[in-house]
Amino acid sequence: MNLAQFIKEQRNRVKLTQQELAEKAGVGLRFVRELEQGKDTLRLDKVNQVLQLFGCTLAPQSLNQVN
Repeated sequence: MNLAQFIKEQRNRVKLTQQELAEKAGVGLRFVRELEQGKDTLRLDKVNQVLQLFGCTLAPQSLNQVN
């Protein structure tokens, strides 16, 4: 599951419209629409504002690389 699908599923699970989610997260409706559409370039701080409503956060993760 990608981030766009996760956000949309979580929003639908708690029965919020995109507008309601935007208001609760303190972001614009356009941002929520672009987030759910999988836009490639989004501000991480705003993504985390939305994710925090669902008890989640997005952060860098180390990848194990073979030298």
